[in-house]
Amino acid sequence: MNEQEFLASYDPRAYPAVAVTVDVVALTIREGALHLLLIRRGEPPFAGHWALPGGFVRPDEDLITGARRELAEETGLGGERLHRIHLEQLGSYGDPDRDPRMRIVSVAHLAFAPDLPDAAAGSDADEAGWLPVTALPGRQLAFDHARVIDDGVERARSKLEYTPLATRFLAPEFTITELRAVYETVWGQPLHAGNFHRKVLSVPGFVESTGASTERGGARGGPRAKLYRAGDARLLHPALLRPAREEAVR
Repeated sequence: MNEQEFLASYDPRAYPAVAVTVDVVALTIREGALHLLLIRRGEPPFAGHWALPGGFVRPDEDLITGARRELAEETGLGGERLHRIHLEQLGSYGDPDRDPRMRIVSVAHLAFAPDLPDAAAGSDADEAGWLPVTALPGRQLAFDHARVIDDGVERARSKLEYTPLATRFLAPEFTITELRAVYETVWGQPLHAGNFHRKVLSVPGFVESTGASTERGGARGGPRAKLYRAGDARLLHPALLRPAREEAVR
């Protein structure tokens, strides 16, 4: 039997139905705190519970396109600004009983971006908003999204150690103090300013000077701060380890 004959006789109904969805763990920094985009489901299953933006992958979509569409529906972003958001695949979640409707496998994605707009609930949600990650323990979460969120936040914390993705939370030009604030917010612990400054500048390609400075000094009237932009490094070597991990490897 050749391939054409095989496909003509192939019956997909002979196998159990499995659907594929995408979910998005979208993180940004607001008012000095790490925030996550969530929706309150307006329809069963889990009506009234908070959930990640997500939905079924359409027949003509690949996974990343479906994730971008779901993110756009809740944020109103589109065009070039949507494509500038860092979006990567986080993991696949396929426990047989994760969804009461049918066997559904979700491919979760992780998004980082600065200054994302206020959320707007889509047609299947009662409410949408940016919630502080620290407030999540008090929320009722749908499906297995508590696990997905935990995985996403840990991935973000880890990637800040070994990659320059912290710069994705900032404007194109930033100070080392602003970069340190990203690390402190995502890691959830304070860092020594002088040590952080020294480590950042010692990593080849992490940041590069713009040659410019801020228009004003700090809150106490100090000198103007130098401005930097993201460099061309894709991995940080040496890595910027979290304080507890740094102590463990010494």
